[in-house]
Parts: sequence; C-alpha cells; structure tokens
Amino acid sequence: MHKVLKGLRVLEQGTFITGPAAAMLLGDLGADVIKIEQPGNGDPFRAFKGGLYSPHFQTYNRNKRSITLNQKLPADREIFDQLVKDSDVYIQNFRPGVAEQLGAGEARLRELNPKLVYCSISGFGATGPGAGRPSYDTVAQAASGFLNLMVNPENPRVVGPALADSITGSYAAYGVLGALFERSVTGKGRKVEVSMLEAMTHFNLDAFTHFYSAGEVMGPYSRPSVSQSYVLQCSDGKWVALHMSSPEKFWQGLVNAIEMPDILKDERFCTREARIENQEGLIEVLSAVFRKKTRSVWCERLQQQDVPHAPMYDTSEALEDPQAKHLQLLISGEHPTTGTFRTVRSPISYDGVRSLEVKPPPTLGEHNEEIISMLRKKGL
Repeated sequence: MHKVLKGLRVLEQGTFITGPAAAMLLGDLGADVIKIEQPGNGDPFRAFKGGLYSPHFQTYNRNKRSITLNQKLPADREIFDQLVKDSDVYIQNFRPGVAEQLGAGEARLRELNPKLVYCSISGFGATGPGAGRPSYDTVAQAASGFLNLMVNPENPRVVGPALADSITGSYAAYGVLGALFERSVTGKGRKVEVSMLEAMTHFNLDAFTHFYSAGEVMGPYSRPSVSQSYVLQCSDGKWVALHMSSPEKFWQGLVNAIEMPDILKDERFCTREARIENQEGLIEVLSAVFRKKTRSVWCERLQQQDVPHAPMYDTSEALEDPQAKHLQLLISGEHPTTGTFRTVRSPISYDGVRSLEVKPPPTLGEHNEEIISMLRKKGL
C-alpha cells in the first residue's frame, strides 16, 4: 500500500488498547511509530498471557519500534525530550494527571515542540466528577448505554470483543489526522482529547437519535427486529446469518429459497410490519426449516435468490472464505526472534493497492540502540 503517512513520526506512550490501537492505525498508514515503554515489563498487555509477547499485545502493536525509557532518570528523560522535539504526534492514555507526573504533560511537551499534535485518551474525560474513575472496555460500554443493547435479557452476560477500547482508538486516530491537516495550514500543533465515554456515546448515536426524536428507548432486539436480522442453525450444527432489511424482494427470495410459498398468506408474516411485530414467531418457523439442511446447501440457495446472508464463521473459518482470500485479508511478516507473525491487513487501499506488508510487533526495547543512534546522527 502507498504509505500516505511516510515521514510522520508518532511517539506512543500507551498501554493496553486505546493508545496502542490509535498509534497502530497511524503506523498502518506508514507513520514511523516509536512505542515508549518502561524497562523490565513494558506495556502491561505484553504479559497478559505470560512472557512479554502475548497475543493481546501483538494485536495492537504491529508496525512499531520499541524503546525502553525510565523518565525518572535524567539520561532517559533527555532521550525522551529529544524524541519529542523530533516527532509530529504524541499519544498517551494515562489517567488524568499521570502524564504531568511523568514530565509528559501537554504544556511541557508543547514548549519542546510547538508543532506537536498531542493526543490524550482517558476513560471519562480530563475534568468533571468522574474524571478520576478507572475505565475499561465494559465500563465504557455500560456508561454509554451501548452495553444495554448487547446483553441478552434471557442470558445476561457480557459478550464479544473489546469494542469500546478499539473504537476509542479509532476516534483518537481520526482526531489526530484532523489536527495534522490543520497543522499543514497553520504550522501549529493542537491538543486532541477523547475519552472512552465520549467515543462510545457517539458510536451509540442511533440509540440516542431514536430516543430524542421518537421517544423510543431501544433494547437488544430493537434493531434486529426492524432490520429483520436472524441467525439460524443448520443440520450440520453450523449457523447462517440473514439481514433482510426493508426491500420486499429479499423476503420473496427467502420464501423461494425455503420453498414455502404458503407463508406469504400467513397474516403474521405477509407484510414487513407484520414480520417485525411477529419476529419471534418467524424465528420459530425459520429455525425449524433451516435445521433440515446443511449450511452449504442453504448458502447456495440463498445466493441463488440474492438474499443478503453469510455463513456465521468462527475465527478459524472467516479468512478461508474465497472472497476473504481474494481480498488478501490475511498477511504475515517475519520477526528475527519471534518468527512468523500473521495478522489481518489494514482495510484501506489507495489507488487499488492493498496494504500487504507488516512489521511484526516489537520485542521489549528491541530498537533502543537503533533509535538512540538515529537521534545522535541528527545531532539531537
């Protein structure tokens, strides 16, 4: 892929997901990302599964270099300051006040580099009665109203990946890019702030719009009933997902695929409004039908009728799909000590060129000598 951010240097002093995810997105676009870590243990996510190279750490730290610095030591503080002077972006996701204690607050770094875009990511914002509260993914999902839409009332438990963390990282990168564009005009850096609460509240925009425009408090089944979305188990134990949306042709196609023309006369299902109202009944009917044939048979039938559907893959299956292979979603890179690293490429293409190269996540302090030598050559 064309490295559209080539020449841009990003300092990331992040831990766990939000900060590292934001920096990774910029690294995927070609920025030189230098990850600053504490000597000894580094980013706590490194040791989440034991060792210092956990799958969790690998997920959000590709396309980076790692340097270890203890900013309490004068020599390391000097290296940190040199890096700040030579960088375009600084990203941290400390609790409010911690960056200042480390000598990495926005005011101090701005004195070192007026052009610096300073990005601060927090849980609940920099000020206010909840600013000091600890926040992790589930906390942000709950506080934003999003988790209420994801928990099954019949089996209430938290499900799914760390959406709030990743989404907040995406918003942070989005904010940084906006500030960089402005800097290209004004020549001055900007402070970019985003909290997990703000990011997830914005991501949950549809629910708030329904509430404030229609007085409707959405629940876990609100959108799936309106969009006519289903997951159905097949005879081989595998699942298929349907999303019928509003066009009537998709309902007609499903009826043809399941070979049940009489269902068109059923008052419970004869109109879209009726199907929304009686979705539970339709689930019962479709569940009984889909259990009679394998997933591959149903996918073939649904494809013939142009019904919006997909196999409900697990992780071991998704990237083996012919379309996923055609799009070259799975890429790999070789690390000199950890070996082959496989990951999913950036979804962005420029001028039809996909991002097929990746630098494996760095080992702790892997680039200490390289980065320090770079600073010396520049006379910093």
